[in-house]
Amino acid sequence: MHIVWFKRDLRIEDHEALAQAAKHGPILPLYILEPELWLQPDMSHRHYMFLQDCLSELNQALEKLGQKLIVKVGNAVDVLEELHESHSIDGLWSHQETWNGWTYARDKAVKRWCKSLNITWHEPVQNGVIRCLNDRDGWAALWYHQMKQPLIDKPVKLQAIEEATNVLPSYRELSLTEDGAHDLQKGGRSEGLKLLHSFLYERGEGYTKEMSSPVTAFESCSRLSAHLAFGTLSIREVFQACEKRNQEIKQMPRGAKGKWPSAMRSFSGRLRWHCHFIQKLEDEPRIEFENMHPAYDGLREDDFNEEYFEAWKAGMTGYPMVDTCMRALTATGWLNFRMRAMVMSFASYHLWLHWRKLALHLATLFTDYEPGIHYSQVQMQSGTTGINAIRIYNPIKQGVDHDPEGVFIRHWIPELREMDQAFIHTPWQAGSKMNGYPMPIVDEKIARKAAAEKLYGLRRNNASHKETAKKIVSKHGSRKSGLPRTVHKRKANNTSQGELPL
Repeated sequence: MHIVWFKRDLRIEDHEALAQAAKHGPILPLYILEPELWLQPDMSHRHYMFLQDCLSELNQALEKLGQKLIVKVGNAVDVLEELHESHSIDGLWSHQETWNGWTYARDKAVKRWCKSLNITWHEPVQNGVIRCLNDRDGWAALWYHQMKQPLIDKPVKLQAIEEATNVLPSYRELSLTEDGAHDLQKGGRSEGLKLLHSFLYERGEGYTKEMSSPVTAFESCSRLSAHLAFGTLSIREVFQACEKRNQEIKQMPRGAKGKWPSAMRSFSGRLRWHCHFIQKLEDEPRIEFENMHPAYDGLREDDFNEEYFEAWKAGMTGYPMVDTCMRALTATGWLNFRMRAMVMSFASYHLWLHWRKLALHLATLFTDYEPGIHYSQVQMQSGTTGINAIRIYNPIKQGVDHDPEGVFIRHWIPELREMDQAFIHTPWQAGSKMNGYPMPIVDEKIARKAAAEKLYGLRRNNASHKETAKKIVSKHGSRKSGLPRTVHKRKANNTSQGELPL
């Protein structure tokens, strides 16, 4: 018997591990619910709710093929050991996974177990991330090659195997708590397919410009990020659906195309960036825990203001655009990437808080939490990569630019619903009408200047900063084969968190 171990690939379509394993005889489709994973500080109730939807639909899909999904609760090695004693495992199949540090350690333990019993663990690729990559030369070409491969057909029928399945524990049994969410996305492949179709044919025309403002982004962005994170859709099928739509648009009369060509170009490119950032964590797992550039070690670690942190989490900093984004994210589990960059930048620079604690809190809020993207981005917005431009977002300007009428602010901050339009982005100038909304906890200009001086001063005064940065660019910088290294470096420095397709 072969086991197909489902992880972050909760579908049967375009699933190479399932398709290949099925060619070798009977298979046991397995999901291991690992209680210890759910105790990690980056895991949350909203992740579990989405997961349950996904597993329910995955089970229904497998049952139609003749074999239900087997759920086991426990440590992965212990679960596999018990199944091996009962069924004698001939092979273990699962897609390659780049996820958090806990799962990385777990996979190393599973690998040792397989080796000790001479069980082959097959790990086909499911996205554009490459293991044991020497450098980034030609990476983009390899990504496109992978994305253009034919989608893998699901098995026609599976032979049923008798094996008991466990009931999923309640979120309380996993020590998870409800966290203020009331408008979360639903999980499951059917929901992902609906979003994909509506984005490509209805919602997405204004994507290129409308993804930046939270007023429009909730509708105009694809909203596929959680489905890509849990694998209800493969990134290859999303890419190919985008390519198909692009060809359809090309056949339209010129006057009927509207903004669709730009939208498809933007979205397709950002699918590649999705894997580009995951590749960074694959190549260097330590960036989940440590500064990418060591020159920044000690910069903020001993200077963490808990009062500021709690105000930022609660959406009570006194800066409306920051606070409305944090409140919306807490309630919905989603925020567009420009605003993600802004709230992280504000906490890192204006409040001078270390990125690691911020990252863990945001991870619990993002239903679409993807560690490879997440930790690269929070470091980028904290100025600790050493290769990216230091972007200190002005939260007042961000509000004026992306919510000029205060529509988003008034929706999420009821205290300011009656605020005069002239003061919606600076309510402290009309203190008598703040209705309990707090005064700013820092002076924006002074805090921004202080942060910039610290970071630019460090870059100027650290003799080895530039040489180390060159090595980081060589390892992680975005480039296409054939471009000169000077261009590679410039492109890496200009990467923006607001440019991802989420």
